Amino acid sequence: MPEQKDIMTLMGFDFGTQKIGIAIGQQLTQTASALPELPAKEGQPQWQTVAALIDEWQPDAFVVGIPLNEDGTENALSARARKFGNRLHGRFGLPLFTINEHLSSYDARDQIQQYSGRAAKSNRYIDSVAAVLILESWFSESKP
Repeated sequence: MPEQKDIMTLMGFDFGTQKIGIAIGQQLTQTASALPELPAKEGQPQWQTVAALIDEWQPDAFVVGIPLNEDGTENALSARARKFGNRLHGRFGLPLFTINEHLSSYDARDQIQQYSGRAAKSNRYIDSVAAVLILESWFSESKP
């Protein structure tokens, strides 16, 4: 596995059973941008769409948010998110990092409201903004 300093471009995922948020980020700038959310059926995306995004963006590694309970324990969705991350790693052979993403969707909703000046009335973009927050958290926690 490459050292973290060798990893420049990361693709972040906010796992969900109906939608999966995706973001792309740069370690050098410590910034991330939202990509279009992927529809999922029972947590399974269309893997050919994931492959196309990976071909387009050429990430060096993946970061998958793991939804933990407030006390840090795992729940049923945590296991499904880990399984999704393991499938990403297995299918595409890139390093996988995980991070606690407790409440990232709520933070994303707040951020959308802050920038738009109104409440987020739909869940559109929330999962990809959550993926941005997951990557940004990973950047801040993984500084050498």
